[in-house]
Amino acid sequence: MSSQDQNPFTGQGWNFDNSYTRLPESLFVRQKPVVVKKPELALLNRELAASLGLDADSLDGPEGAAVFTGNSLPAGADPIAQAYAGHQFGHFTMLGDGRAILLGEHVTARGERFDIQLKGSGQTPFSRRGDGRAALGPMLREYIISEAMHALGIPTTRSLAVATTGEPVHRETTQAGAILTRVASSHIRVGTFEYLAARDKTDDLRILAEYTMRRHYPELAEAKNPFLELLRAVMEGQARLVTSWLHVGFIHGVMNTDNMALCGESIDYGPCAFMDAYDPATVFSSIDRDGRYAYGNQPSIAQWNLTRLAETLLPLLHEREEQATILAQETLEEFPEMFRRHWIEGMRAKLGLFTAEDEDASLARELLKLMQEDGADYTLTLRGLTEETPDGSFFRNTGFMRWRERWEARLARQSETPEESRILMRAHNPAVIPRNRRVEEALEAATLKNDLAPLKGLLDALSTPFEDRPEHARYRDPAPLDADYRTFCGT
Repeated sequence: MSSQDQNPFTGQGWNFDNSYTRLPESLFVRQKPVVVKKPELALLNRELAASLGLDADSLDGPEGAAVFTGNSLPAGADPIAQAYAGHQFGHFTMLGDGRAILLGEHVTARGERFDIQLKGSGQTPFSRRGDGRAALGPMLREYIISEAMHALGIPTTRSLAVATTGEPVHRETTQAGAILTRVASSHIRVGTFEYLAARDKTDDLRILAEYTMRRHYPELAEAKNPFLELLRAVMEGQARLVTSWLHVGFIHGVMNTDNMALCGESIDYGPCAFMDAYDPATVFSSIDRDGRYAYGNQPSIAQWNLTRLAETLLPLLHEREEQATILAQETLEEFPEMFRRHWIEGMRAKLGLFTAEDEDASLARELLKLMQEDGADYTLTLRGLTEETPDGSFFRNTGFMRWRERWEARLARQSETPEESRILMRAHNPAVIPRNRRVEEALEAATLKNDLAPLKGLLDALSTPFEDRPEHARYRDPAPLDADYRTFCGT
């Protein structure tokens, strides 16, 4: 068998049906992964494999390593590099999968459809002078963060495997090469629509929009203006997604339009991080020098990105451009209220509130203001509220004591018991998040010492983020106040 013939191991459970390759060829280029020298499996997500109907045992070894590096293609795979554009830090660029290959769409026994993508699989026609490869550290980082997000209940792409290539990757230093297998509901991005709009491919744009509705929003098919309802549905999904980020202190770090998926999942965990001390201006990414994608800017950036999507849809919204623009603007103006609704719903749960009162938003904002003034840890403060008697230095703050009296009076105005409120809060305020220093410790051990034990210990703690397990106490400690943490893009 040549190195990229169809994989003969039928027991792995793959079931490909590749609908994206039936779309216009302006959207992709057929491209096989570049063969690597020495494929070895570093991590396999056995729980995810089982949920996909795959045989983890047959994938956990050389046969799986061959698949997860692209050396051996599963039966039914039809590998492509997808075309898309994107506004990167506000500047428009024609892009495409420069270091990723979509193997195809795996369909589970339940009828669920998932993209199976190899990230770091070699050069493509979209590589733009890049090497098309990925280093082990960033691929392990995406594995950690995406699985943590999943455990937190946040819509996300997931990581099925990380395999090493036996080949070096040259960045600031020489690093071990690796490939991540990413699982997504789809990789259709705002940038995918921008790509077609920039090339004046209106017919293809209509086909893509109809395909997106069939795949993700089939209920819109009978709508009076289905393309306008598609915009509204994507807006709702992004409002829900970004508020879920804020509720756990997550900062994406690179909210370019090519990193906004229309299915509503978090995608591309490059220079992302979780906030320790609460501050809306928090930025970790080394390339975000002006704070465009700071924690507190994420809602406005989401609306900015959605506006770019709306611009691409104008030819589909109405035959007259003026009327199409009015429809788009009126719809986009709904986003702040969508966001506010999802934000306050989440904050009510975090504060143990079962009912709704007009003052709830100011109650939540007052707590955040106190946290910012005190330099309080975001996660620990909110988790501390779940205790019968909150303690710690922050909870003895005079301003907080006044806030606490207001909060307890608010709790008393609902019929649920204090314990019922604490149960609700424990389900929405994690005890464990991917603390930046713990992530870096795990990555350093894996990449410099070939020791995956710290990483697996971290993954175990992150798999049950809402539980206070004594053995995971070390993962709850925040960074020192003087810690200067920076994240870097894997490219």
